[in-house]
Amino acid sequence: MGAPGEGSLASGCVRTAVIVFTRDLRVTDHPALARALTDAEHVVPLFVFDDTILAGTFNAPNRTGFLLESLADLRAALLDLGGDLVLRRGRWVDEVMRVVASVGAEAVFSSADVSAYAQARERALRRACTDARVGCALLPGTTIIPPGTLTPGESDHYKVFTPYWRRWSEVPHRQLAPTPIRVRLPDGIDTGSLPELADLVTGTRATDPMPGGTRAARARLDAWAATSVAGYDNHHDDLPGDATSRLSPYLHFGCVSALEVTHAIFGKQGADPFLRQLCWRDFYHQILAARPDAAWNDYRPRGDHWNDDPAALAAWQEGRTGYPVVDAGMRQLAREGFMHNRARMIVASLLTKDLYIDWRTGAQHFLDHLLDGDIANNNLNWQWVAGTGTDTNPNRIFNPTVQGTRFDPDGDYVRRYVPELAALRGAATHSPDAAVRRAYDYPDPIVDHHDAIAAYRARF
Repeated sequence: MGAPGEGSLASGCVRTAVIVFTRDLRVTDHPALARALTDAEHVVPLFVFDDTILAGTFNAPNRTGFLLESLADLRAALLDLGGDLVLRRGRWVDEVMRVVASVGAEAVFSSADVSAYAQARERALRRACTDARVGCALLPGTTIIPPGTLTPGESDHYKVFTPYWRRWSEVPHRQLAPTPIRVRLPDGIDTGSLPELADLVTGTRATDPMPGGTRAARARLDAWAATSVAGYDNHHDDLPGDATSRLSPYLHFGCVSALEVTHAIFGKQGADPFLRQLCWRDFYHQILAARPDAAWNDYRPRGDHWNDDPAALAAWQEGRTGYPVVDAGMRQLAREGFMHNRARMIVASLLTKDLYIDWRTGAQHFLDHLLDGDIANNNLNWQWVAGTGTDTNPNRIFNPTVQGTRFDPDGDYVRRYVPELAALRGAATHSPDAAVRRAYDYPDPIVDHHDAIAAYRARF
């Protein structure tokens, strides 16, 4: 896949256009929306609840609840501009084209995306628009630098981060798209109602999730940019300090654009380390755009023959591994639909290195619970830890006791999520002895780390 482009639509004035929102749920810095409002007299903002996604493994109560909150916020923003959000449910392309036909639209705009499914339905939309003699344009907006824009001479994408970071840092960014002043809907359209969560998914949400929507995203971004950017490099691994931005769910659903985040922190003291994290996001998106199979297949196959251990997997999923920092991370995931990034690496290492269980199993569990279950970032980061991704380093191993002691030295993070260990302090929090475990009904380690890693290394 190359960089998103204008498709079959030349710039010019049309009477009615449809702008299809996907995971770009905002009105600010939205190139596709801005283009639709420039080219058309009337614009239909549309979101389709895609039955293929709702029936598949990418749907989950936490993320769907966050989506509904974000859509409500988007609808409020559009109403303030004189428009509204049109809601439909069904087969995505069919529903888009049904709205196109009902309003006599001459053009369809949307933001390009990178997953295999996103690319497939974009191709299907282009074909449907061609058949209907309707213009179609897929514009950038999901990343800072569109996938396919930066390529090394010998490949269609960068396979190593550092040279990508160098190029990414040198390339001028596009201008922020203008914020709309007014949105004019055509007369007589049925906008539809937002469904309830139970209408879309089974299961319940986490008990303490972050709220969805642009207003929540901007409040978090403004507060974090004002108080925490300067200390990000020194404190982003501090587990109890929680000094990360927590913007990832808002970036996944496009409640705020990654470019807007860049503008908010650019030039501030300490901004570069966080910009590097945004670059990692672009890096993984450009990989998935070129290699959509890498979502679920090893990017660099290593010949693994993973263990099948349902009991160990269940203990990991439930936060009952006997390693306090691992259990804290897994219980944070269950409670909040979020996990601190340092904890994500620690729990992923235990699953793929100590237990030697397939990274795909862990990636799916994360997707089942995370608010920010982004297929590019989630699955390719899992491969980075597992050693099947862009960096196949087999020695990337996180000792959970050492990691806990280093990044949660007083045990505050563990006590926050593992109440059985609330009476412990300091290093004892991360290595409770057998008597303490019995007294507090806390399990023994599911595996001896040193023995497990010796066996892991023997495999390679």
